[in-house]
Amino acid sequence: MADEIASNQSSSGIKFGTDGWRAIIADQFTFDNVARVAQACAEYLLEQQGKKVVVGYDTRFMAGKFARRAAEVLAANGLEVHLSRSYVPTPVLSFAVKHLQADGGVMITASHNPPEYLGFKIKGSYGGSATPDIVAAVEARLGQPPRTGSGTIHPLDVRKAYYDFLVSELDMEALRAYEGVMYHDSLGGAGAGWLAGFIKHTGLKLDLRELHAVPDPMFYGVHPEPIPQNQFTIMTVLKAEQDPTFAVINDGDADRIGAVLAGGSNFNSHQIFAVLLKHLHSKGLKGRVVKTFSTSQIVDKLAHRLGLELVVTPIGFKYITDEMLKGGVLIGGEESGGIGVAGHIPERDGLLNALLLLESVVRTGKSLGQQFAEIEAEVGFRHAYDRIDLQLPSMEHIQAVMARVQTPETIAGQQVRGTEHLDGIKWLFGEVGWLLFRASGTEPVLRIYCEAPDDKTVKAVLAEAKKLVSL
Repeated sequence: MADEIASNQSSSGIKFGTDGWRAIIADQFTFDNVARVAQACAEYLLEQQGKKVVVGYDTRFMAGKFARRAAEVLAANGLEVHLSRSYVPTPVLSFAVKHLQADGGVMITASHNPPEYLGFKIKGSYGGSATPDIVAAVEARLGQPPRTGSGTIHPLDVRKAYYDFLVSELDMEALRAYEGVMYHDSLGGAGAGWLAGFIKHTGLKLDLRELHAVPDPMFYGVHPEPIPQNQFTIMTVLKAEQDPTFAVINDGDADRIGAVLAGGSNFNSHQIFAVLLKHLHSKGLKGRVVKTFSTSQIVDKLAHRLGLELVVTPIGFKYITDEMLKGGVLIGGEESGGIGVAGHIPERDGLLNALLLLESVVRTGKSLGQQFAEIEAEVGFRHAYDRIDLQLPSMEHIQAVMARVQTPETIAGQQVRGTEHLDGIKWLFGEVGWLLFRASGTEPVLRIYCEAPDDKTVKAVLAEAKKLVSL
């Protein structure tokens, strides 16, 4: 499971992770606890002279009712509350914060985590994830009982405003001339119907074919994360398609994106990042390129080739948000499929990124695979990548493993020329590849990442790495 799951719950039962508070429904995630977090948010906002807050929710079990409870508490504190009429993607909720000039936002979602989880994401007035300082301030106010009383809750519907914003960001002339096919798999999450709605809103001729478009709290039997093990259905469907047709897949709250190419092969987050970077630059846009420590070296090489400054952060989109708030960022992304782009809120947006991928196909006349192959040739780098997550017996075992890998050694024939320690420990293989060991901060899980010039080498290195850390 992802680091964000707060398995190290505090004695009060509530502990924020890297992107909000998440817990199992009816265990720690209860109406009482949601009300307590909402009260803490209200107190923080009022102390900051805040007046207006926006609340949204995803398609998980009872998410709308939990959102209503949070809204009631916020309203009882005298705040002007706008509650979504229906489920919304997280990036749409974040957009609503900026659009309504609100002082903050609340999104009831557990993003890509398993169906039994729900969560409480806090958004800053800038329309992105709360900074660590904001989260700490909210946590410090968790002790007060929720306020009761009447308060007005306004219905929220920003669908048209969000679609109009997307129009302003895209080359609509090119898109309107395109009559090809694109698939969209929302996995039953909050992205369901949102791309189809945009196509209808704009009158595009695109043949958009939806899978799992009916919201499902169980996400059709998979974890709502756009990675190969959860994409069996869409991969099977795409086997019968030909270029340039492709599919986009969103996670449970549609802030992340994955893709599948014609023929059924996965197009991973690193490849998506590289194609979007090259595409945005081709539109005349410039700025800093921000990536997390576990993201492909091809991004480094492409940024250098394009003459753009590169910033590498620890793993977690909050670090990218920090850079975006400074201004001057063209694109920022992470290995898990969360990507933010210039001209938008400092937030991941799986819907906008899906349309930008389509735009890149339309403007170049080339499939995603062809575009990425050209990038590889341009920078002189072949990309293959994979990751494994190992469940270890205890946090003490994790600490012992991390101590062991501090001293690198030749692995699967790869000579280690150096190490980096920004987030975990990364072994560097000459100019072409690396191996990263990183411990989860909330559970005894060791994540091992590898990039190399071919799949065979990646598999061999990961197999040897798994043996190396076995206790």
